[in-house]
Amino acid sequence: MVESRVAIVTGAARGIGAATAKRLAEDGFSVGVIDLDEKACGDTVSAIEAGGGKALAIGANVADAEQVQAAVDRVAAELGAPTVLVNNAGVLRDNMLFKMSEDDWDTVMNVHLRGSFLMARAVQKHMVEAKWGRIVNLSSTSALGNRGQANYSTAKAGLQGLTKTLAIELGKFGITANAIAPGFIATDMTKATAERVGMSFEDFTTAAISQIPVARAGKPDDIANTVSFFADERSGFVSGQVIYVAGGPKA
Repeated sequence: MVESRVAIVTGAARGIGAATAKRLAEDGFSVGVIDLDEKACGDTVSAIEAGGGKALAIGANVADAEQVQAAVDRVAAELGAPTVLVNNAGVLRDNMLFKMSEDDWDTVMNVHLRGSFLMARAVQKHMVEAKWGRIVNLSSTSALGNRGQANYSTAKAGLQGLTKTLAIELGKFGITANAIAPGFIATDMTKATAERVGMSFEDFTTAAISQIPVARAGKPDDIANTVSFFADERSGFVSGQVIYVAGGPKA
């Protein structure tokens, strides 16, 4: 294992990102907590520090190359060279195809795909120098297709292609790249989806659980635990993989 144990998690102010940042801190990483609003990262950073860990809140738009580079440079300067990157930042702009605007399409593509590309490009330098690194991209079961999510589904499928290509290009430097595709996870984002389809979150969750073999909704910690595995030294022979964390089989 490399000496530097510094991770960056994007979209870490709440939900899956916050749970992941906290889990990596428990695993011994100092964590760069990145979100669009730096103040929104406060709760995540406070929770990490309360547990004896070290974290740094940074506000950055992951779709902006200059902001991404500045954020990575700040992590490297204040915490150390980052060797784990979790691309979790995401947004929803759901609509049926005939109602979807170009802005709806571009916004989702920019945050999910452009953002993950920019973050990976900025962080890989530190990983290559360390001859060790872990990149984890957050895909989704929506990559398999989902009504009203042409933009989101396409972006999440694209992340799987990016993951496999990063694994091929960076493997010789001791860097792995893997993707996690969550199923139904109870977060603010899934609450927003419930609102879009005109259901209460309780009814929406009940309907989702009825289709999940393990008969429960997913929790942010379920994803954080999987990230923890991919970030670990022991997962070094696992790369270019997409794991569906969905309470049952997806393909």
